[in-house]
Amino acid sequence: MKYSDEQRIQKIYENADKLQNYIKENNITKEALLNDYALQWLVTTPLYNIGEHVYNLSDDYKKAHSEIQWFMIAGLRHRLVHDYDGTNWNIIADVVFEELPILIEQVKALIK
Repeated sequence: MKYSDEQRIQKIYENADKLQNYIKENNITKEALLNDYALQWLVTTPLYNIGEHVYNLSDDYKKAHSEIQWFMIAGLRHRLVHDYDGTNWNIIADVVFEELPILIEQVKALIK
């Protein structure tokens, strides 16, 4: 299905928000994520989806909203998908616990 940039932004927001809410509701910590293989699998699917939608945003949209690190987000998805065995879970934990809340607020501001 072909999504518009606005639909992709909505999908990015929904995936990020659901992931953050799940983490909060289940009291998941960075330490738990670093040590629990099932939790690692749990966070990768939303991160894949977010990255895929970011990757497919139009260049014009990304340029118009360059305050968001689109390249880094899409790159994270590519690393997770193509170099899964090389995943640095310390970086993923930082993304989930420190960067994801920032992204949620940035994307939320873009939703009309």
